[in-house]
Amino acid sequence: MEKEPLYRKVNTRTRGVNHKNEPSYAQQRHSKALAAKEHQRGSMHSGKRLGLDYTPLFRFLLSRVGQPWDPVFSEAKSRLDRQEPIFWQVALHEHQQQDYVRLGHCAFYSGLYVDAQGLLQKVNPDLHAATMSPDCPCCTHTLNGVPFGLAYER
Repeated sequence: MEKEPLYRKVNTRTRGVNHKNEPSYAQQRHSKALAAKEHQRGSMHSGKRLGLDYTPLFRFLLSRVGQPWDPVFSEAKSRLDRQEPIFWQVALHEHQQQDYVRLGHCAFYSGLYVDAQGLLQKVNPDLHAATMSPDCPCCTHTLNGVPFGLAYER
């Protein structure tokens, strides 16, 4: 039996869905300066993969903390469309480690790394949603799916 993929498709046709489009290039697209330089004009959608949510992947990786990295990585990449999202959360080198990773505006996930014994570990195991406060009053900020415990402070 094949396991479910570690990503899900998001409705991209709904009004108000933010696709992280960069408006700066869209405003310059038909300017006279760029029109004169044909080689600089290109697709506005190059390299973008819209409509995919990798929340199941991040939860999968968090559930495997303390386990050997090689089997975890092997299973994760077999259930994904590409490998890059794994390394948004998992640091393979010490200089890449972060306490948390921000994905989107309100979703935070604990940063992970592979230790010297080859085990998947949290960068900061003492980081908890109860001790974090949001940076805006309008959104529900979460750490690993748990809402922040402190109120917004200016």
